[in-house]
Amino acid sequence: MKGIVLAGGKGTRLYPCTNVISKQLLPIFDKPMIYYPISTLMLGGIREIIVISTPYDIVQYQKLLGDGSQWGLSLNYCIQEQPLGIAQAFILTKEKLDGNSVCLILGDNLFYGKLDFFRNAIKNFQKSTIFAYEVENPQDYGVVILDKNKNPIDIIEKPKTYVSKFAIPGLYLFDERVYEYAQSLKPSLRGELEITDLQKIYLEKGDLNVEIIGRGVAWLDTGTPSNLIDAALFIRAIEQRQGRKVACLEEIALNLGFITLSDYVSWVEKMPESDYKKYCLKILEDHYG
Repeated sequence: MKGIVLAGGKGTRLYPCTNVISKQLLPIFDKPMIYYPISTLMLGGIREIIVISTPYDIVQYQKLLGDGSQWGLSLNYCIQEQPLGIAQAFILTKEKLDGNSVCLILGDNLFYGKLDFFRNAIKNFQKSTIFAYEVENPQDYGVVILDKNKNPIDIIEKPKTYVSKFAIPGLYLFDERVYEYAQSLKPSLRGELEITDLQKIYLEKGDLNVEIIGRGVAWLDTGTPSNLIDAALFIRAIEQRQGRKVACLEEIALNLGFITLSDYVSWVEKMPESDYKKYCLKILEDHYG
């Protein structure tokens, strides 16, 4: 399975910060926001990833992330000229990914906790899969309505009245038909190719699976100033309490065997003096003597 990180859009809810910088380059405590979705894909075993962003910002992502080899990844980049909806990501990547199942994660979505729900969904992948997360404010999200057997029966974007407590996070697994289906979509009233409409195609065909994310996993949407601060404080509290960094890509790559110990040391030595480098060196001392 290949991966896509969608880091485009205008980030208008974070204006004026996003007037000069992509939202997904803003920090969540001690790391750029985009480190978190990349870490999620890595923890799911996905190593071939396409990052989608604007013509203006794509150069900054290339400078930040490179080709991904330092983490044992293969990173490629794709330009989204205009933010025409999440589902547009599959049209933009069709040439590179057509014929492959794919995991799309939105660049402002942060997951923390035991990600077995994600790894198992990839391991047992047969049907295109969305995830359901219980929230107090379902009216702010796309939601999935489930029957008594937890099977999906409808998907509604930002319902005005209560229909379900299960929001759909920005993490999706699709089979190889997604590229064809995305091209068949018509723009919505707001002029976008809606991910909800894409999911509904699978739902109508009986080919959509829903996995409920249980307790013990935090899902944070970092699209507003308040959410950005909440996420930063959450990550800060976890890291200071446990002494372990969240979404340290070097540590993840080493632990998963994506890179060798020699590769890790070589990359860490090139880092400027910083708390991040000190942590990476501490990993060496604690686990590798």
